[in-house]
Amino acid sequence: MPLIDLFGISASGLTASRLWLDITANNIANLHTAGRPNDPANPPYRRRVVVFAEKLRASLGEDQTGAASGLGGVRVAAVLADPAHPRLAYEPSHPLADPNGYVAYPNVNITNEMVNMIAATRAYEANVTVLNATKAMAQKALEIGRG
Repeated sequence: MPLIDLFGISASGLTASRLWLDITANNIANLHTAGRPNDPANPPYRRRVVVFAEKLRASLGEDQTGAASGLGGVRVAAVLADPAHPRLAYEPSHPLADPNGYVAYPNVNITNEMVNMIAATRAYEANVTVLNATKAMAQKALEIGRG
C-alpha cells in the first residue's frame, strides 16, 4: 500500500472522529432541552448517534505486492436520532407541561455521552499517531533515496 494512501485513511478517521465528538457535544449541550410529550409541534431533543462504515476503493483489485487493496478509510454512513422514548418528568408548573403535568426531556445519559467522548478522543489520537508514523516513514524513505 502506498504511503500516500495511509495519509488519506488517517484523514478520514480524523474527520469521522471529529464529527463523533461534535455530535456527542451536541447531545450533552441539549441534555436539559425540554419539550412537550406527544406534541409534534414542540418535541424534545432526540439524542443523535453516528453510524460509521468502511470506505472501500472503487476497484478491489490487487496492488503491486499482491495483497488486497480495498481499504480506503472510514466514512460516516448516517447520523440517526435515537429511537428511545424521551424521559418524562412530573413538573406541572413548567410552561411545556402537558395536561397531566409531565414534561419530556431528551433521552441523553451523561455517562454514556462521556464514554462516547473518551472513545472518540482516543480514536482521534490513534489516527494522529498513525499520521505521524506515516510521515516519519516517508521522511526516512526520502533520506534513504538521497543516500
